[in-house]
Amino acid sequence: MTITLGHTTPTEASPTGRPLRLGPLLIDTPVVLAPMAGITNAAYRRLCREQGAGLYVCEMITSRGIVERDRKTLHMLQFDPGETVRSVQLYGTDPYYMAEAAKILCGEYGVGHVDMNFGCPVPKVTRKGGGAALPWKRDLFAAILGSVVKAAEPYGVPVTCKTRKGIDEDHLTYRDAGRIAEQSGIAAIALHGRTAQQSYSGYADWDAIADLVEHVDIPVLGNGDIWEAEDALGMIRHTGAAGVVIGRGCLGRPWLFRDLADAFAGLPDRTLPTSGEVSAVVHRHAELLAGLMGEQRGLTDLRKHMSWYFKGFPIGGDLRHDLGTVSSFADLDDCLSRLDPGLPYPTEELGRPRGRQGSPRGKVALPEGWLNDTCGLDLELSGAELGVSGG
Repeated sequence: MTITLGHTTPTEASPTGRPLRLGPLLIDTPVVLAPMAGITNAAYRRLCREQGAGLYVCEMITSRGIVERDRKTLHMLQFDPGETVRSVQLYGTDPYYMAEAAKILCGEYGVGHVDMNFGCPVPKVTRKGGGAALPWKRDLFAAILGSVVKAAEPYGVPVTCKTRKGIDEDHLTYRDAGRIAEQSGIAAIALHGRTAQQSYSGYADWDAIADLVEHVDIPVLGNGDIWEAEDALGMIRHTGAAGVVIGRGCLGRPWLFRDLADAFAGLPDRTLPTSGEVSAVVHRHAELLAGLMGEQRGLTDLRKHMSWYFKGFPIGGDLRHDLGTVSSFADLDDCLSRLDPGLPYPTEELGRPRGRQGSPRGKVALPEGWLNDTCGLDLELSGAELGVSGG
């Protein structure tokens, strides 16, 4: 059975891209929301889905936490009733735990798409051989991919993975990762065009994405430096990728998915909301968070989004401070009532990076001797996983 996501039909697809096929899933708008820790919970996924079309992935979940039934980990597996496809990104370094977690996700939680994270550059992850460090160990990488594909196969659930160019420019892994993914039965591979050493600094290397497209037959999704809908079209034209993965570009801008749906459908208009229209989206976000977590926790969680929502708007330091300290609907309504609803969208913010950037790392944190060879199956695998919930 084919499940179609989106509001366009294949005949309305963009001249630069076709609907994205992931096993039984057909995604009319070839756009995937990247998992972001503390951001892409069920409330934010619904907010983005209400704006546009695509596939929306849950925050990254640790495989060991799922298998050991960790309460905090399982609490993250919350889905909105409108999510026709439950999509989860799985993290781990042990083939056994990854496979068992996939079985639980598919069999007990009705998950219809499993992604695997091999792109996280955070030191606490890479120093244990996880995230962007793991594809260096080719045999371990293959074992994990194969075990999860096999575990998900009886449920008809497609498995994808995300990775980076490599550890650094002297230790690139993306070509081998693509080859192994294809051989393992992975439905698609997403490539962030940066190394772990770059973290989120500098510019994404779209040429590497194009290179991977040339070297594998499975769909390649491009990730990195997509701030506007035109960037997504430009990436696909430049690389030949089958779709795009959107991360930091949608922070404080869930309507980016509306722009993306329109762009891939060949429509010219883009969203430039006034401050009043942004306020309406903020209030909707608050309602969804409160429904998920309760009013106090939900409004407190909203605080971190405020600087992104009102980035560039001339609203004054006092109001900006108060928006960042709301803890109830009364607080929020008071703040929004003080906002001039007619402020035009600050166009100088278009096309500019959002969220974390930072500087390149001097050296990627890795387990001792990690780069000596590409064999990883002799490691103490079951003790290698971290208790992380995102990255």
